[in-house]
Amino acid sequence: MSEERVERRLAAILAADVVGYSRLMEANEERTLGALRQHRREFFDPTVAKHGGRIFKVMGDGLLVEFGSVLNAARCAVEIQRGMVERNAGIPEGRHFKFRMGINLGDLIVDGDDFYGDGVNMAVRLQGLAVPGGIACSEAVRHEVGNKLDLDFADQGARTVKNMSHPVHVYFANWGNVASRNEMRTGEIGTRPDKPSVAVLPFANMSNDPDQEFFSDGITEDIITDLSNVSGLFVLSRNTVFACKRRALNLEHIASELGVAYVVEGSVRKAGNRVRINAELTEGASDGHVWAARYDRDLTDIFAVQDEIAKAIVEQLKVKLLPEEKKAIEQAPTENVEAYTHYLRGREYYHIASKANHLMARQSFARAIELDPSYARAYAGIAVCNTRLRSQFGFDIQVEDILATTAKALAIDPNLPEAYAAMGHALSGAGRRAESVAAFERALAIDPNCHEANRYYAEFCVTQGQFELAATYFLRAMEIKPTDYGAPVMLVNVFRSLGQNDQAENYARIAIEKAEEELRLHPENANVGCLGAIMLAFLGEHDRALAWLERSLATETGDINIQYNAACTYALLGESDRSIDLLEAWLPQVGTEMKLWFKNDSDFEPIRGHPRYPRLIELTE
Repeated sequence: MSEERVERRLAAILAADVVGYSRLMEANEERTLGALRQHRREFFDPTVAKHGGRIFKVMGDGLLVEFGSVLNAARCAVEIQRGMVERNAGIPEGRHFKFRMGINLGDLIVDGDDFYGDGVNMAVRLQGLAVPGGIACSEAVRHEVGNKLDLDFADQGARTVKNMSHPVHVYFANWGNVASRNEMRTGEIGTRPDKPSVAVLPFANMSNDPDQEFFSDGITEDIITDLSNVSGLFVLSRNTVFACKRRALNLEHIASELGVAYVVEGSVRKAGNRVRINAELTEGASDGHVWAARYDRDLTDIFAVQDEIAKAIVEQLKVKLLPEEKKAIEQAPTENVEAYTHYLRGREYYHIASKANHLMARQSFARAIELDPSYARAYAGIAVCNTRLRSQFGFDIQVEDILATTAKALAIDPNLPEAYAAMGHALSGAGRRAESVAAFERALAIDPNCHEANRYYAEFCVTQGQFELAATYFLRAMEIKPTDYGAPVMLVNVFRSLGQNDQAENYARIAIEKAEEELRLHPENANVGCLGAIMLAFLGEHDRALAWLERSLATETGDINIQYNAACTYALLGESDRSIDLLEAWLPQVGTEMKLWFKNDSDFEPIRGHPRYPRLIELTE
């Protein structure tokens, strides 16, 4: 007789469960189950996949995940905990979903798709020791991570845990959440961290014209940018704080949910050539006012007011302002307020992402440059619009003209990430691949949170068949700009190419939700309608897919980008000849980049065996 061989391997295990799950179920079972499924579908599972993890066991509200790397397990845990803070924003505290997490590195016994052994048991015990929203890890994990990630560790000493014959040396990983950090180190919430943390909430538009909201949003973003230049502060990003927009929450709740010690709020009233700005700094834990001021100024003083607000906050928090930081705060993007207004308007148009809005954005940026020929951000804005109009909508814009525009922007400000992102996109379209990569990497080195750099680099990776890398950058683009309805559509393509159909279906549903919201706000956006049609076709919703597509074709007749997306939809619906007819007309009109995209587009898998398909490949040569 031969004894069956037991397979063992060393792996990192992440254990997670929902804090207070029984209480949540008792309050409302259906709502709780629905919320947990939504968190998993939209965020938890995709984040695990992004970091190379595999969920191998689900036990009600608890999950066990295997990783081949301790660093990937730690990155995943941190990203989930940070993301849950944002996802809980605007929800009553009694309905928050928070995870406890434990990470261990240990020996596993493999039994089919399941794992057993002390490595798994230890991860579960560590999870039980973690604070709500926190991460506990073993000594092996702490040593493996070392200083490789932006984490510090609170040594909890040796702990005796259930069913373990020896004490376990436990560490709590500080991932930057103020409440978690205080609980880990002191057991009390409310101890002020060494580095003050601040959330600048979107300033309310108090002007009589609701269309002026772009102006108040722009001021908010510029104050965030100014404060982010101060090394002695931790400042939440735009995408995090703008998730709180129009939500009726008290500041104490907001501070707790966002994990910050201080909150800045304010309002902007713009009337003619006058502007009134109110600003207030509040301590989150006590809801106590720290500082408040009102500024009644000429519109030409707007940059001075922004500087004064930023410096006042720094002074109130007793943070040392370094000379270079002071200089960065005082550096106005332009001396011309009218140019600044046109730039903000252009940025608002650009965020909508339709062809018409790209054209209006470009016009606004051009007007800003007419008023101030040295406005670097406006040149970068034109370059970004032109790269998109050329690559996505088939406009006859020369690559050299785009590169000349980025060169003007960078001559004025050598550290504009949007300019490098536009440069990378343009170089990619010209077939200058190595230069394109260098430009994208330069943009991300300056600002890893530049949406354009992440999104365009992801698209470049698809044209190169680098699907795993593409998934990383598309996911980051979604995190930076939650309203980006295009990134989840692209992720469906990427995950199908990787053979991960479950993930593709998850992101197809996310994309449809985002598309529906975009269409509610901007029903004229034909681009989002045709992308939604592709997702519906992929999910097998034939009639809805055709209805969405027909509406898009009726809105934008003759748009080659919509023709391409219509071809994708028809291919997925089994209407091969209609798809190929559109592609035969489309391919002669587009450049190298879109031809490469077509070759790697998984939407066309159903037609690749068609007798007419080789002719399409000939048209790409």
